[in-house]
Amino acid sequence: MTLEMLGQLFGGLGLFLLGMQLLTNGLKQAAGRSLKAALEHATGSRLKGVLSGALITALVQSSSAVTVATLGFVNAGLLSLAQSVSIIYGSNIGTTMVGWLVALIGFKFKISAFALPLIGAGMVLRVSGGNSRRAHIGTAIAGFGIFFIGLDFLRASFDGLSNSVPLAELGAGPLALALFVIAGIALTFLMQASAAVIAIALSLVHTESISLAAAAALVIGANVGTTTTALLASIGATPNAKRISAAHVLFNLLTGLVGLVLLVALSGLLNRLDPTAFDLVFLLALFHTLFNIAGVVLMWPLTDRMVHFLKKRFRTLEENEAKPRYLDSNILTTPSLAVEAINMELARVSRICSRMSREAISAERGASDRLQQQYESLNLLIGRIVEFNQELARQNLNVEISETLPISLRVARYFNEMARLAARLPEYYPVFEQLQDSGIRASVHDYQQAVIHLIDACEVREDSATQGYETHQMKHEMEREYQHLKNGLLNQTISSQLSPAESVTLLDALSHIHRLAEQAEKASRYWSSTTPVQHRAALLEQE
Repeated sequence: MTLEMLGQLFGGLGLFLLGMQLLTNGLKQAAGRSLKAALEHATGSRLKGVLSGALITALVQSSSAVTVATLGFVNAGLLSLAQSVSIIYGSNIGTTMVGWLVALIGFKFKISAFALPLIGAGMVLRVSGGNSRRAHIGTAIAGFGIFFIGLDFLRASFDGLSNSVPLAELGAGPLALALFVIAGIALTFLMQASAAVIAIALSLVHTESISLAAAAALVIGANVGTTTTALLASIGATPNAKRISAAHVLFNLLTGLVGLVLLVALSGLLNRLDPTAFDLVFLLALFHTLFNIAGVVLMWPLTDRMVHFLKKRFRTLEENEAKPRYLDSNILTTPSLAVEAINMELARVSRICSRMSREAISAERGASDRLQQQYESLNLLIGRIVEFNQELARQNLNVEISETLPISLRVARYFNEMARLAARLPEYYPVFEQLQDSGIRASVHDYQQAVIHLIDACEVREDSATQGYETHQMKHEMEREYQHLKNGLLNQTISSQLSPAESVTLLDALSHIHRLAEQAEKASRYWSSTTPVQHRAALLEQE
């Protein structure tokens, strides 16, 4: 390969990637909110998800843009993980549009006859359009033209490649095909663009530099190579992002493996096709599409299992906490053990609520999202405790155990309200941040610390039968401090040290913290009644 050919190859590849980038960015900007609206239609069914993913990717020519938008919908709760996976399936089918553009247009016409006018027309729209949709469409049109100019340089650089680099002599055996797959993965990883690798494969087939089977192996490698982008994007990402990336990887790896097995079986037939009788470029584009469709068909019945598997992976602390640790349906037939399991689960809920409350009272504004997620997870856990309580109530219980079940529900209700109040407390952070008077700030801070001290004391301890006795007295002391602080604020309002609006909002915020402390104390007070009398007596003896 001469230096001129090498320069032409790199230059053509650079123009191709530049054209793809301009085309993609222009279409994404022109689409605007249409991408979001189109994805909203994917919520109906899994089939709609596949079709939406394929069509949107084909239009904007960016599977990554579709994946990012899909991830946003999943995190917002508008799409389930199963629906997002179906969109990823469709997105893989949509990426085959590049192959069809190359096969049907790129090698059929004189490129300069239409590519250069496209670039000119696109730039006229771009320059005259300002920041309007017309300008973005102009960018896409110009990118479309540059895309084909780059493709023309690629084709020209590969014309004499077979004489300089005899790739065809590598053969079409399983080992050779595996090497082409690896080459496709490596090139996609280096360029971070499977479309460029597919264009290279199509160009190599067009110039008869490699066999059709080898080019098909290169396409399989490009498909598998796109998973490297997903893996890189998932580093440090949210659990949902990691799950979607994992689904992408599993889908492409499995379909790539199946595609390679089929390719090895059919390689002899593919390599015997006469280039003068068959359009090999068209066949390669068709193979790329059928290969991705076959992957969707293959994974379709396995999707539910894969989603179930992924939901158990990459779990956050909050998601892990939402799963019961002690509740087991097998112990329902032994009520005394079941009651103990409920109590241990409630003790864990108490620790979570105490942690949330401490963080909510003393944290900065950035804690809002985290506290809301913790509250939602705790809701799920408390719901499971209530269900277990109901299942236990259907068993043949003695009077003593039956009496503890409503009390357990009461304690769970206090904890749930405690978590809800903690999750809402960040709404009042601006009130505390805007306090100007140092005396008021100090009084509010002291009261917050008193509430945290009470919450610490109210945290349930599984080994105590007297839980709540000492905290009841602490609650009375906190109540006196609350009333003193409230009277002080009212007096300062009367003396105009606080504006009426500031006074009302600040009192509301303090009342919110006060209610949180009350819920913690009530849970602590009722805790000792959630265990049967015999068990309580045993604990008292230990103390």
